[in-house]
Amino acid sequence: MARSNKTRSTARSGIGKQTDGEVRIVPIAVSGEIRAGDSLSARLLAAALSLGLRFRDGDILVVKHKIVSKAEGALVALDEVRPSTASRVWARRFGLDARVHELALRESRRIVRRKRNVLITETKHGFVCANSGVDVSNVDGGQHAVLLPVNPDRSAARLRRELKKELGIEIAVIVSDSFGRPWREGLTEVAIGVAGMRPLVDYRGRRDPHGYSLHSTVEAVADELACAAGLVCGKLAGTPACVIRGYSYRRGDGAAQDLIRPAKNDLFR
Repeated sequence: MARSNKTRSTARSGIGKQTDGEVRIVPIAVSGEIRAGDSLSARLLAAALSLGLRFRDGDILVVKHKIVSKAEGALVALDEVRPSTASRVWARRFGLDARVHELALRESRRIVRRKRNVLITETKHGFVCANSGVDVSNVDGGQHAVLLPVNPDRSAARLRRELKKELGIEIAVIVSDSFGRPWREGLTEVAIGVAGMRPLVDYRGRRDPHGYSLHSTVEAVADELACAAGLVCGKLAGTPACVIRGYSYRRGDGAAQDLIRPAKNDLFR
């Protein structure tokens, strides 16, 4: 049986309670490389079965975006990328790979910030992150770069649909990626694709245990679940997916796009 990480809830009141005492995070190690055209649902089911793990109704499956991107063929051979003169100058100045920089620009909607050796962009999906999510790690040693899925919400929905067809149960699916954050060091996981659950929980208008009416609290539970999964599905752990069990999420037709703050509400654009 796969090892599991357990987190006990410390909530004392029923206000917004989302667990019944324990949340389990069970890693799913997948042997061998995921390749373009592979059935991700079949690979994950086989991996789970080999670990003695059986999916249950209400489980949440969190998958790292790279295995989704690989299965969908979102890979680019770096030898085939022809960087612009501007990309070559920028990369040479900071000791970077001009081909990766060029791909990041191609995958972007706009440049948010470019300073020293850091490029922050807004992707075509609307995500704000470094290098448009273009990455070379955990691919094939530097021959290819992996891009974000074209439509991560659609990818999550497809995986959920295939698993439901095979298992006959309802599970939620989150596709996650590692993003940096303004004002804080280090990376953390975020949900870039969601299916089968509401990614936000709105507490506005509800009262806390002291009777105070909440005015602005909207919790990004899909991001929190992605972060929890990141404790198990680390960069070097060889576990690109995990099951979160015991969290009572709100079922529904949610999407990661719901997590992107509209420009009119964003004080930093």
